[in-house]
Amino acid sequence: MGVPTLFDRIISGEMPSHRVAEGEHWYAFLDIFPRCEGHTLVVPKQSAQHIASLSDQSRNALFEGVAEVQRRLSLHFSTTDFTVCVHDGPLAGQEVPHVHVHVLPRQSGDGGLTLHSMWPHSPPIGGDIDHDSLAILSESLREVTE
Repeated sequence: MGVPTLFDRIISGEMPSHRVAEGEHWYAFLDIFPRCEGHTLVVPKQSAQHIASLSDQSRNALFEGVAEVQRRLSLHFSTTDFTVCVHDGPLAGQEVPHVHVHVLPRQSGDGGLTLHSMWPHSPPIGGDIDHDSLAILSESLREVTE
């Protein structure tokens, strides 16, 4: 392992955090710069920058942690709706090089937006669907073997 990430240091207890829940292979804590009240990060205890680099056990446990966090937030905030987001690598907006899942409880009128807010310069959702291009890409992706 290289230099410990901020999240490695939080998991080890070297850095403080506000724990929400914890499992054998994951740890969940409140985001220190929340987008909304209850914004929680769920991280695997295995240090990896990308989801694909996690062991099957860590990847599965991570999403068990997400479900547990949603359960707790749902009870506390009286909601069943969440934005669940992963920035998988630096080009995707990942700021800490350690897999982490953002879990944000949603409320009616909370000001949170859809995917369009991440890509404000893309055309709005709707209109004509380019099925031909989608079919070509879909076929190409099914043929990938390496």
